Amino acid sequence: MKGKIKMNLKERLEEIKQKGLEEIRHAQDVKTINDVRVNLLGKKGSITEVLRGMRDLSAEERPKVGSFANTIRDELTQAIAQKNEELEALKLAKRLESETLDVTLPASPVATGTPHVLVQVIDEIEKLFLGMGFQVVDGPEIEEDHYNFEMLNLPPDHPARDMQDTFYITNQLLMRTQTSPVQARTMEVHDFSKGPLKMISPGKVYRRDTDDATHSHQFHQVEGLVIDKNITMGDLKGTLELIAKTVFGQNREIRLRPSYFPFTEPSVEVDVSCFKCGGTGCSVCKGTGWIEVLGAGMVHPNVLKMAGVDPEIYGGFAFGLGPDRFAMLKYGVDDIREFYLNDVRFLQQFSQKG
Repeated sequence: MKGKIKMNLKERLEEIKQKGLEEIRHAQDVKTINDVRVNLLGKKGSITEVLRGMRDLSAEERPKVGSFANTIRDELTQAIAQKNEELEALKLAKRLESETLDVTLPASPVATGTPHVLVQVIDEIEKLFLGMGFQVVDGPEIEEDHYNFEMLNLPPDHPARDMQDTFYITNQLLMRTQTSPVQARTMEVHDFSKGPLKMISPGKVYRRDTDDATHSHQFHQVEGLVIDKNITMGDLKGTLELIAKTVFGQNREIRLRPSYFPFTEPSVEVDVSCFKCGGTGCSVCKGTGWIEVLGAGMVHPNVLKMAGVDPEIYGGFAFGLGPDRFAMLKYGVDDIREFYLNDVRFLQQFSQKG
């Protein structure tokens, strides 16, 4: 009786093997071959179900049937692995074929960057002055007290030093509070026998200030300087008018108000006619029709002397403007911090066209 059971089990296993090999050959995708594997070799698969009948075999017959079952399991496992490898290779080939690049198709548009709005304003100012024969001069942001203050008529005990709260690194080194030290350094080495000095010095400056909507501990300046014989306040006013018209529009007018800066004498604050209301008065200009934009003046004789320039022969004018403030006024931005947050939605408003 047990011999008959043994034959039935072997026949059933052989039948499962033949049927399984047929299913493996006809499998068309990875999912199908995986289903075949589970149905044949899984815990509830056909071979496992057959092997449950081994409990009715004698102790001598069980190893023989078990060995036969393992041989069939190995054959099916190998066949499944081989078929799975073939199907994976076919799947990859189809994917590569479907992803083939057609170079004749139109290219997708690529988003390109654009200069930051502050860079755009600085570039506009630089372009204006380069066209007038000025040179653009750079200088160190970590500056000596000698150039940042003393060369600009601000000795150590000068009360005007309190106007600029400074980041000191050592007693003699600091983060520059203005770009005027670049002018002092340039005056020292300029050869006036070869012509006048006409320069602007754009760059970052630093002051110990509390950041809010209109102030920042780091901001930008563009300072200008002209030194030559027979320079007058009229030359300064003409230059300032050109700046205002270039940046804010050709219909703008300027006015000069007396002020005080240690490195210029006389000194003036410069206002531009309001570009929103045209001078009639609005919320932007606080009803005055004018907006303060920069400071300027004629170079103080002491500044010329300390740079080795004879104030009896040479004179000049200087001005300092803030590109951050210019950008705020030009584009109606009410918080200077927006320029430094790197919010793409904000910056895209100032993307240059073309």
